[in-house]
Amino acid sequence: MRTWWAMCLIAALAAVATTASGAAAVAGPARAGQDIEPSIEQSVEFRSGDVTLHGTVTAPAGTAGQRRPGIVLVHGSGPETRAKYRAEAQAMARSGFVVLSYDKRTAGYSLTQRSYDRLADDALAGVRLLNGRADVDPGKVGLWGFSEGGWVVPLAASRSAQVSYVVLVGASGVSPARESAWALGNTLRHEGVAGSLLRTVPVTGTRFLTDAGLLSEADHDPLPALRRVHQPVLALWGDDHKSPPAESAVAIGKALRDGGNTDVTIRFFPHADHKLHTSSDGFQRGEHLTPGYVDTMASWVAGHGHRTDDALPHQARRSHDLAPLPTYEASAAQAAAFVLMAVSFAAYLLTELVRRLRSRPCAPGAGRAPRWLAAAELATLLGFLGYFGFVTMTLTTGPMLGNRPVCWLVLQFLTAGAAVAAVATVVGWWRARASVPGRTHARLGVLGLTSALFFPWALFWGLMTP
Repeated sequence: MRTWWAMCLIAALAAVATTASGAAAVAGPARAGQDIEPSIEQSVEFRSGDVTLHGTVTAPAGTAGQRRPGIVLVHGSGPETRAKYRAEAQAMARSGFVVLSYDKRTAGYSLTQRSYDRLADDALAGVRLLNGRADVDPGKVGLWGFSEGGWVVPLAASRSAQVSYVVLVGASGVSPARESAWALGNTLRHEGVAGSLLRTVPVTGTRFLTDAGLLSEADHDPLPALRRVHQPVLALWGDDHKSPPAESAVAIGKALRDGGNTDVTIRFFPHADHKLHTSSDGFQRGEHLTPGYVDTMASWVAGHGHRTDDALPHQARRSHDLAPLPTYEASAAQAAAFVLMAVSFAAYLLTELVRRLRSRPCAPGAGRAPRWLAAAELATLLGFLGYFGFVTMTLTTGPMLGNRPVCWLVLQFLTAGAAVAAVATVVGWWRARASVPGRTHARLGVLGLTSALFFPWALFWGLMTP
């Protein structure tokens, strides 16, 4: 349910830093308010299985001979690049961390194909890289996971003692499908939408995409991996409308503590969005990280931050598990029905067009009503396909009339028009049935059968409900 960006050009590989001679001093992150040096950046590459990953190490400047805590940034969803995390990397480096950000793999990662296990392997490869640096304290290398990274990081941390601590930002304690439906519903409500579209896109659409395999890892359960995480965990949320904050905080905290983890801290930042950038409403992202966010991390890693949980924020709507589609509503059955309907309606209209071009009179029982029926149904099918794709990809609904999107109202109007045309077609055929030629009977029969599929389909997708 998020925008995909093109991969950035990889910078040239810089020379590897020389190993500091003698015993290195160990330094912690800078405390809040402490004077800190500017950061420096170094391009790196490292292997994860058979894939070479490219990244940037951002470190405090002027800290020769000191070992600093290291942290690996693990991405949100989509083919994200290190450039999207430069603000976080620089802010953390200025607070005393040596930070690795990297371009997410493209091999084996897409909207329809992804593996959190494989992404966890990539994160651990980053941990190994930082552990081998002379400016990093190998006993203080942690993982930072944002959004989708909140599902990946617990898998990685549960597999390796090299991970010293875990920071989760905007993590979800529910499955990707459940989170997606909840987030889409919030976005539409923020747009001012009411009515059937509020169920069609978030709930029906997510169930359909999950059944079709177009939402990879849709049913991933994050709790088992969390129960195996025994490193200290700091979990942070803003005014989150993409991951249910109160539900997730309860679920994540309980899973960690059920697994025996007693070092768990949960914090909330008002006036911040999903990524903890400044935001007045949680939807609009500002240019800057929310005040206190990185300072909280630095103090917590250094052992100076408090280890008590914040009070849970108000969460207006709860998320809900999505029932799988029954066989007769499954994506394969719907795809077959969609193609059958579209071909049938288009064929009927094409046949009528050929008759008109040949100046043939309409046969009895085949007047204008069947044409209007086929035209309205075909326009609804194609219009729905385009509009559903537009809303799910752009997370916008287009022009509004009151609290209803204009495009959705047009589709509902076409569906209502098809219902009227269907009644008129049946009445006209019944009155003229004795004089209708056999070939016309057959064409109207095919149109009638496919129209019998159309109306349950339209009801399923909310086109026949307010």
